[in-house]
Amino acid sequence: MDIQSYINSGNLELYALGLADANLTEEICALRLAYPEINQELEEIELTTEKLAKHQAIAPNPLLKNRIMAALDVAQEAINLDNLPPTGKYSNYKSWLKAVEHLIPTQPFDDFFAHVLQQNEKIAQTLVVTKLNVPDEIHEEVEESFFILKGTCTCTVGREIFTLNAGDYLDIPLHTNHDICINSPYLIAILQHKFA
Repeated sequence: MDIQSYINSGNLELYALGLADANLTEEICALRLAYPEINQELEEIELTTEKLAKHQAIAPNPLLKNRIMAALDVAQEAINLDNLPPTGKYSNYKSWLKAVEHLIPTQPFDDFFAHVLQQNEKIAQTLVVTKLNVPDEIHEEVEESFFILKGTCTCTVGREIFTLNAGDYLDIPLHTNHDICINSPYLIAILQHKFA
């Protein structure tokens, strides 16, 4: 057998990448045991592939874990009402819902309920439970965002339309018209304002 020709054939790369069919896999397993040169070359291919994968890898945002855990129906981070984090696209809505559940009115409730969670010179966060749509409005100085804890709504921002469900987060740009239409019987959300 011409070992160097076999090494140059590309079969070892196919095997290392998991692309070899059953026959080729069986063949390479046998050759690997019979020829140390083939085994050594295959080990080098595997190490090089691993190094390349590590070098080219893009680490996900660490906060993405919160979003995944919420999708799996797991409240992960403990939200402390005395020291609330800002809401964002990676916030875990299950954790937020657990933190504010004692504040949510029981059925039946009025058409609109709001409870200020925190307010300082940088940020204001309000728990909102509503059955009411929000008419078209615009903010000139306060950055507004919505973090949906329960229910669904449609938000028109400028010319874009967003359907938001539990766990969805939406930033509203300054100087942009927006409105909200509640699609479920009621909506529970964290309304967040950031001050410039």
